[in-house]
Amino acid sequence: MSTKNNNSALTTLVTVFFFWGFIAASNGVFIPFCKTYFNIDQFQSQLVDFAFYGAYYFGALFLFVVSSTVKKDILNSWGYKNGIVYGLLISALGALLMYPLIDGAKQGDSSVFYLVLLALFIVGLGFSLQQTAANPFAIALGEPETGSQRLNLAGGVNSFGATIGPTVIALIIFGSTPLSGDDLNQMILNNEIKLTTIQFLYIGVGALFLAAAALFHFSKKLPNTKTEEVFEPANKAKNILIALTVVIIVCFGLIFNTYADGAVATEAIENKRLYLLLIALIAVILSVFFANTRATKSPEGWGAMKYPQLVLGMLAIFTYVGVEVTIQSNLGELLKFVADKVNNLNPLGLKVMNDAEIAPFISLYWGGMMIGRWVGAITVFNPSKGLKKWLLIIVPYVAFGVILLVNFGKYSSTEILLFGVCVAIQIGGFFLAKDNPITTLKIFSTLGVIGVVIGIFASGQLALYALLSGGLFCSIMWPCIFTLSISGLGKYTSQGSAFLIMMILGGAIIPPLQGKLADIFSIQSSYWIAVACFIYLLFYAYKTKSVLQRQGITFDKKDEA
Repeated sequence: MSTKNNNSALTTLVTVFFFWGFIAASNGVFIPFCKTYFNIDQFQSQLVDFAFYGAYYFGALFLFVVSSTVKKDILNSWGYKNGIVYGLLISALGALLMYPLIDGAKQGDSSVFYLVLLALFIVGLGFSLQQTAANPFAIALGEPETGSQRLNLAGGVNSFGATIGPTVIALIIFGSTPLSGDDLNQMILNNEIKLTTIQFLYIGVGALFLAAAALFHFSKKLPNTKTEEVFEPANKAKNILIALTVVIIVCFGLIFNTYADGAVATEAIENKRLYLLLIALIAVILSVFFANTRATKSPEGWGAMKYPQLVLGMLAIFTYVGVEVTIQSNLGELLKFVADKVNNLNPLGLKVMNDAEIAPFISLYWGGMMIGRWVGAITVFNPSKGLKKWLLIIVPYVAFGVILLVNFGKYSSTEILLFGVCVAIQIGGFFLAKDNPITTLKIFSTLGVIGVVIGIFASGQLALYALLSGGLFCSIMWPCIFTLSISGLGKYTSQGSAFLIMMILGGAIIPPLQGKLADIFSIQSSYWIAVACFIYLLFYAYKTKSVLQRQGITFDKKDEA
């Protein structure tokens, strides 16, 4: 396939990445709204993430189990292009179902909340199939060494959708008229601001999914890429994943049961919920390390899991998605929680914000993701070394300008300056990393740890912007982890991709766990779980380098910045 055709195909492919970002980031505004609208606790509000990101796991797992049962790679038999089309159709179904499921919804009607989760779960199922196909597809459209740059380009489009998503959702739900926190909450309680306002949004989103499916189906520029290798079932991997699924279902089922009983949230019940969440988390970690240990001794039956870079990468994707999502999903509660009733201050010592006022900061967080991914995509265009140096400085601030334009007038000059400093730190990280995915992970994981720790111990805008910088530091981790994890997998690439997509499960488990920690302890201290995630990613960066080197795979080519 020629370079020109590759570029045309990549242009078509990245359209689906926009949808993923728009819907996922919108949850950051939707979650605190749901908490107020349905009168639920912080853990329950995080079930929006559980439904959405949990669907990625269940969708990818179902595809893998069916493939193993029939001894044929279902996705590969369809081709990546068709896989994306089918995924778009499933997401369209979920989006269109949102209209009848929430029709006539009223404030406090918690039964409708679970119908909303059902619709989001179906949307997520479609996204699961799309991502399983789209990520290796993007890597296949060129040399493997530049695969992470193509994913960064697609990720930049994804993050643009994520940047405008919170603003659009806030405008649709709350309107453009400025309201105080008390006024907004009273309007929600009086059912003057209704959940049903998002019905037409999801009709529009569903229509766009259908249009995108048609674009992919009829596009002649987009090849229906497949791998030519013979599929080998991985029954041992299948069994460990099924066992993990049972544990997760049982744990969350027992948690849901404590809410269904309508029991008062005593300390004993809250602790029980926390222990069950921790069991689910530990089950994921133990399953991954058990698979790694067993496959190392006897690789037969483990399929792609016999590659340690893939198994370690699964847990890296789990923690990466978990930390990326949990920072912003719980940010709304952090900003609106009343820690000082006399002065109306939140735990950071800032003025308590209402649901509408939170949206620009959620947009800024996801905008940080966009900045990093736009920078990471620079290499795709093969600039000269001199030009690249300038682009590494100019592109981040151009992207920052886009964020400011999307949220025009929403930030003070001090806030713009603070985030501008965070962007400068990120630029320094890119110069030091020099396009090496392993070095990039080391640098940005370290910066992530520092940022969240400052957010926990500091106060005021320093703490807020330290947490918001998490978006900047997470921005280029996905393509780095994905590229490293499937390196050297050969015929197991498609299967390995499915395993990685399953581990988006981190976005379903870690935010609810942080939500329950916030319910029991405090919202600010609950961010220690984000620190733990960044620490594992730092460990992964060091560990995967030695693993790949033993297989003769290196990423030492340095395009000097």
